[in-house]
Amino acid sequence: MEVWDAPQTRHRNGRLTLALITVVGTAAAADAAPADKPQVLANWTQTSASSYNSWAVARADRSAWSAYAFDWTTDYCSSSPDTPFGFPSRMSCARHDVGYRNYKAAGAFSAHKTRLDSAFHGDLERVCAKCTAAPGPPATARHGRTARP
Repeated sequence: MEVWDAPQTRHRNGRLTLALITVVGTAAAADAAPADKPQVLANWTQTSASSYNSWAVARADRSAWSAYAFDWTTDYCSSSPDTPFGFPSRMSCARHDVGYRNYKAAGAFSAHKTRLDSAFHGDLERVCAKCTAAPGPPATARHGRTARP
């Protein structure tokens, strides 16, 4: 009997250990963000209006993206005014903040910072272009930039 007890005990322990590893491994996989998280974030942080629109739709339904664990927090560009020169910039700032926060969390901020800043600039230019009744020179001139062709 002693000869059989030792192998059976090891066998049972082996099964138990394997079962625990399987459960722990499955739980860890369930907690992981979907593999396409970097691509989704990249799609939302491009310089185009369509990228902005995709991000805005996702932002309006954040719960649909909960598996991705995106950081949606924003301080609307820290201490900058919400309406510089009368132009509403809160949503542009929110997208900029989301890009900064999520790329920093991913450890990939420096590789994307220039694009994030360019997307922010493009967002602001589109906002300014919609405001045709603004007094004074075009918004791009007030910001020290020339309009893009």
